[in-house]
Amino acid sequence: MTVPLPTETTRWRCTLCGNLTRFDVSRSSKVVEYVHLDLAGKPDVEEREVVSETIDSVRCRWCNAVDQIELVDRPGPAA
Repeated sequence: MTVPLPTETTRWRCTLCGNLTRFDVSRSSKVVEYVHLDLAGKPDVEEREVVSETIDSVRCRWCNAVDQIELVDRPGPAA
C-alpha cells in the first residue's frame, strides 16, 4: 500500500494507536547529482535534483504498525 506524502493541509496518523508525530519512512528515489571532487579525490555533492521519489512504507514508531497510516486534516489556526 502506498502512503501519500502529507501536504500543507494534511498530516499522517496511525490508525492503531493515534500517533501523529513519529514515523519511520522507507523511500525509493531517483536523483541526478553534480559531484565535485577535490584534488585529493574527496567528493562533494554541489547540486541534487530529485527526478522521482516513492514512499515504499511508513511504520509507526510507537506501535510498529506498518501500512496502518492514513492522511488526516491538520488542525486550523486557533480562533
